[in-house]
Amino acid sequence: MTDTEIEITAELVRDLLRDQHPDLAGLPVEFGARGWDNQLWRVGGDLAVRMPWATRSADALLRKEYAWLPALAPGLPLPVPVPQRVGEPSARFPRPWLVTTWVPGTPADRAPVTRGAEAAEALAAFLTALHRPAPDGAPAGRDRGGPLSDSAEGFAGMLASAIELGLLPDPEAVRAVWEDAVAAPRRPGPPLWLHADLHPANVLTDDGTLCGVIDFGDLCAGDPACDLAAAWLLLPDGAVDRFHDAYRPAADTATRRRARGWALLKALSCALIGEAGVRGRPGGKPTWGPPAHAALRRLVATAA
Repeated sequence: MTDTEIEITAELVRDLLRDQHPDLAGLPVEFGARGWDNQLWRVGGDLAVRMPWATRSADALLRKEYAWLPALAPGLPLPVPVPQRVGEPSARFPRPWLVTTWVPGTPADRAPVTRGAEAAEALAAFLTALHRPAPDGAPAGRDRGGPLSDSAEGFAGMLASAIELGLLPDPEAVRAVWEDAVAAPRRPGPPLWLHADLHPANVLTDDGTLCGVIDFGDLCAGDPACDLAAAWLLLPDGAVDRFHDAYRPAADTATRRRARGWALLKALSCALIGEAGVRGRPGGKPTWGPPAHAALRRLVATAA
């Protein structure tokens, strides 16, 4: 479900700040970005306002970030948007919204990683720090971090769409990687904290390497293989092994196999969203296509 009838403008953001956080109302406000769930408006030099604009699920995701991310952020080696204040639904805007810290950088779908070794080390350090046992009551993933077999229907649907659109030169190799991932033993032990949505639009770069991670709306507890998949989508050729060498504790063979399955799911999804953008369809993002196709090419090579 979507609700895009309310036009979000700088004036609206200023009015909301004036109503609920008047000490911030005098700061300059400018448009930052439009994401899948939220619009981002920069406030002054160091803050941002995140406004849900499309999916109805965004409301709960913002409140989840506000509840959990401030405690996790200090232990992370890359900057993240730390929630500072919450805005409550009102007559001006009937949905919750967040004031967070501003994280500078350019999304990796528009400025890809070029310094593979440095980025592999940075991604490994970030996930090593994040992947700690989650406490009782930590949020469960909507469709992330559980058994890969739970996503079999979604994979089959995306694969069929990608084949129909001619996006896959070797569909059988894609199936082989998926089947190997689903057959891998499940992870024993407690669920770990996950970002759970590490694709190029949610990771920031500067000077060819990683400089920040954004959008923790899917933050949850689960199998770290879900996040380890990011190495296939974010890093250039030849850098995935460097990432695994740096990640601790080192992922075993089964975890790496499951990570390839999660990477396939994300790459197929991003490839289809990218194709929709190329064709001018609503919700399409053409910049998502190239990194997704590069990831699919690398993943298919592992089936040989």
